[in-house]
Amino acid sequence: MSKPAHIPVMLDDVLDALQPKDGGLYIDGTFGAGGYTRGILGSADCAVLAIDRDPNAILRGRDLQSEFAGRLTLIEGCFGDMATLVRALGHEAVDGVVLDLGVSSMQLDQAERGFSFQKDGPLDMRMSGQGLSAADVCNTFDERDLARIIAVYGEEKRARAVAKAIVAAREEVAFERTLALANTVERVIGRRPQDRIHPATRTFQALRMFVNDELGQLAQGLAGAESLLRPEGILAAVAFHSLEDRVVKRFFTARTGRAARANRFAPERNETEPSFRELAHKARKASEAETDINPRSRSAKLRAAARTLAPVVPLDLAALGVARMPTMVGMGA
Repeated sequence: MSKPAHIPVMLDDVLDALQPKDGGLYIDGTFGAGGYTRGILGSADCAVLAIDRDPNAILRGRDLQSEFAGRLTLIEGCFGDMATLVRALGHEAVDGVVLDLGVSSMQLDQAERGFSFQKDGPLDMRMSGQGLSAADVCNTFDERDLARIIAVYGEEKRARAVAKAIVAAREEVAFERTLALANTVERVIGRRPQDRIHPATRTFQALRMFVNDELGQLAQGLAGAESLLRPEGILAAVAFHSLEDRVVKRFFTARTGRAARANRFAPERNETEPSFRELAHKARKASEAETDINPRSRSAKLRAAARTLAPVVPLDLAALGVARMPTMVGMGA
């Protein structure tokens, strides 16, 4: 039996929320190294539909597919399209959905993918290998659009200065490598010994999130899960960044009736029937024991809720805080 490449963050908490059962059907919307999928399949005699836009992840999953013969289906695609992908296979409803948001540690470790500035590599950042790359964005977008992307997705206070420096630098030499961009940003931001993160961290995060439309995919994925879950089916999402967690929190708040209860003095409104039931009022965090073993888990937040019998609530991107951004012409799925 092959060993998992890694243990995913908050695995025990995710399984406690999902409560896999014999005969159940579950979606792992962010397959990656297959840690959640392995955990689900090992917890019950159930089946998993595993989705990932990264073709390398799908290839790596073949061994796991052989190990759990007949119980694991690998699907190459974006989890934002899960409703379409799953129904195309003839499935109309599932018992649980789990999402592990953000970039995987394996992607960060592969310099050729261009996600990290720790090692030099092509300035790419595309999870699927399709559509605009980070280099395309840096070399073609105007200064105002670059600044908006870096400010919104990177929450970089000096976004305008960084964008201006990128535009100036590309007039001399086009951006092709990760370290060239990292060095450009570092010259703008500066670096002090006490700084906990590299000055280019926020800019790289912003470009990655934009290139892969991560918040848009998240919103669509949450809505897709809502449409597929059976009554009492569980949606569990693990977020590592405030932007992602905010979208998940707002999604559940709008669908569990919490938004209507926010102010007891406010006038009554005609609210839609809650399509989810809270499992816990607050997000779960990783245990101290886990954070000691896996420092990456320190920023993780797990939110989960159970589907009700109520109809699907129409998706409102603005209400979830998903900002309108410059057009991503040629973006791949």
